[in-house]
Amino acid sequence: MTRRPICMVVHAYYEEDPRVRRQAEALVAAGWSVDVFGLRREGEETTGTVAGVNVHRLPVGRHQGAGPLMYVAEYGAFLVRAMFATTRAHARRHYGLIQIHSMPDYLVFAAAPMKMAGVPVLLDLHEVMVEFFKTRFPGAANGITNGLLRLQERMSIAFADEVLTVCDPFAQRLLRNGLEPDRLTVVMNSPDLRLFDPTAHPIRKFMADGKLRIIYTGALTPTYELDVLLRAIARLHQARPDLPVTADFYGRGDAKEPLEALAAELGIADLITMPGRIPIDEVSGKVAAADIGVAPTRLDPFTEMTLSGKVLEYAAMGKPVVASRLPSVAGYFAPETLAFYDPGDPASMADAILRLVDDKKETAARVERTGRRIEELSWARQFEAYRGVVERLEAKSATRHGRAES
Repeated sequence: MTRRPICMVVHAYYEEDPRVRRQAEALVAAGWSVDVFGLRREGEETTGTVAGVNVHRLPVGRHQGAGPLMYVAEYGAFLVRAMFATTRAHARRHYGLIQIHSMPDYLVFAAAPMKMAGVPVLLDLHEVMVEFFKTRFPGAANGITNGLLRLQERMSIAFADEVLTVCDPFAQRLLRNGLEPDRLTVVMNSPDLRLFDPTAHPIRKFMADGKLRIIYTGALTPTYELDVLLRAIARLHQARPDLPVTADFYGRGDAKEPLEALAAELGIADLITMPGRIPIDEVSGKVAAADIGVAPTRLDPFTEMTLSGKVLEYAAMGKPVVASRLPSVAGYFAPETLAFYDPGDPASMADAILRLVDDKKETAARVERTGRRIEELSWARQFEAYRGVVERLEAKSATRHGRAES
């Protein structure tokens, strides 16, 4: 069967979205042609090729940290532009599948003209939009807005031929809400072990120079309790002045200035660096140069159904991981793998870090056990599930296309 091109739409800067890149580049490596339609920064080229993926950048920017009305306007502008751009491209490329990455869930309706032309639609739910907005904008949460969010989720899922999601807790929620099991597949945000390869970088033994280097790679937003991490570091600095500690926060977001102010208030500003966001291809090298990776996700109704990709990336690089004890994370990792702490508790986080520092033999054993788990959850295995969905929908597209020609 001749493989027809695949179209993807994502409300993000393509180069910065690891899930979209991982899927698109894996499909290209497996023989598909992939076009991705995403956001464009000011001054960027409208088209380009990244690792064999054709990237189309639409003239919509991101307003991270904005209010709900700005998000709605931004989402609406992108949906309309994506609909017209993909429809025009389909006339030339004849796509066999269109995959829509959320958020927003209702971005799936950008695929309406292509669906009417017989192209199957795959909706990839990265995050739980209903709980995200209730958590991110509590002042705007009420019966009407919550009802509208639930309605758009149900309509978006009903519109799609099949649905992907990122972890079992999210999948269980969707099943409880009525999604048919044969339309749902879990594809985790597992790292590509070819990219997150510890042997590709200079190996730093744990605290080789006597210093403890902590790393965080991700958004500087309220979803991640980096304030708790700062307070934990301050406790370490006070309780163990003989322990040199530094922490690098690689990312950007609206919480940066409050975090810098808190670090100064705690007297640890000289221990913390916030260099900004770095390209995905550089993340593994930065992690390789650290001692401990921290995944400080705040516990709320939204994060109960998410699994931070940072946990998997740190572990893939052979680093001990300190992670908040979320139901989703604890469901995938046993207590003897990650070093868990109680969400929202700086003392608990500081204790988790110190356990790794003071018992290096046990820390090495944790790293080994976690590494085995990462191999079980590896992207190579996740891709097989993802590829099965793509091939199934591609076959449906070929059937529809054949009927249309006959």
